[in-house]
Amino acid sequence: MKTVSGGVCAVKGVRAFGLKEGKNGIAVISGGGQATGVFTRNKIVAAPVIVTREHLEQSGQIYAVISNSGSANAYTGAQGITNARRMAWSLAERLNIENNQVAVASTGVIGRPLNFKWIATKVGEVITNLRHDEEGNLRAAEAIMTTDTSPKYVAVDINGLRIGGMAKGAGMIEPNMGTMLAFMYTDALLPSEILRKCLKRAVDKSFNMVTVDGDTSTNDMALLIATGKSQVDISVAKFQKGLNFVCIELAKMMAMDGEGATKLIEVRITGAVSQKDAVRAAKAVVRSLLVKTALFGADPNWGRIIAAVGYSGANFNPDLLSLAISDRSEEVANIISSGVEVLSTKGERMVRKTSEIMRGNYVIITINLGAGIKHAVAWGCDLTYDYVRINAEYTT
Repeated sequence: MKTVSGGVCAVKGVRAFGLKEGKNGIAVISGGGQATGVFTRNKIVAAPVIVTREHLEQSGQIYAVISNSGSANAYTGAQGITNARRMAWSLAERLNIENNQVAVASTGVIGRPLNFKWIATKVGEVITNLRHDEEGNLRAAEAIMTTDTSPKYVAVDINGLRIGGMAKGAGMIEPNMGTMLAFMYTDALLPSEILRKCLKRAVDKSFNMVTVDGDTSTNDMALLIATGKSQVDISVAKFQKGLNFVCIELAKMMAMDGEGATKLIEVRITGAVSQKDAVRAAKAVVRSLLVKTALFGADPNWGRIIAAVGYSGANFNPDLLSLAISDRSEEVANIISSGVEVLSTKGERMVRKTSEIMRGNYVIITINLGAGIKHAVAWGCDLTYDYVRINAEYTT
């Protein structure tokens, strides 16, 4: 497996393009076949999520995606549903496909009516410019950005078979089933049931393990669409590995691009009794506001980390816990070893070293619970002054 350029357009049979004007954007991705998706569990469900779920239930296939930024089209009543259906219809008519073969996605301010008139005037231009290259993918990825500072996409090649993904998300991120918006494509020929199982496994390891601020969006959506245009025969295990990689990379990009973030936090839990406990502990640490602020200030206040593990609900013996902080190089600061705090015994030099590691843009927190063999990894970001500023001024 190797990474390749092009994002979703690295996949055979996929074209994309997008336009952005101020806060309004529209993106279209064409090409497809068998499809599956996972969605938000927020009780306030956005109109595009409702419509896309219906379309998947009706046809089991997606041949085009239309996505807008500027309005989430959430909590917009019956008119919101009508507008989401009109978005699907506007694309289906031009691409000569069925309405229920179109996925609809939206992102932006909740409660703000969709500017369908603007979308209707731009969709034809986007379709005319659809292209099968990295530029097309880039333009689509940029069109769905809101507070994102950079487009997010990745693709891999597995002996000639491709898997590509595109995502957006920088705030209101802690999904229960999906992410903000993520569209994954493959040219593999796989039945929908296999796609569904593979996507669920990949999401559990990636988008369900990333948190920026602990809020679950009304619009979370992750789709996996297979064009079936590759002649490469691949095992489900190899496909799963490739899909996991794509989803994890997109999840890390979202965490790193968290609103106002200056660093990516990776929390590795080992030695858990169960997988559920490993996940609980990892997400508790990466979600903690006190841990986030300590990392922003490069303050080696390790007590905040073990406190988060303690209230996570994970089953472990505190006397067996070990904790270390490191970066992606060989720099490691061991803080607790089998329940014994060792950082201070190593002197002021080691405390300074720990703080230096925390000043980097990629901080790894490794916690061994000493209770079993299960493990999990979660990703997040620090909490900065800019996060407050961005969200204090979001609609004004």
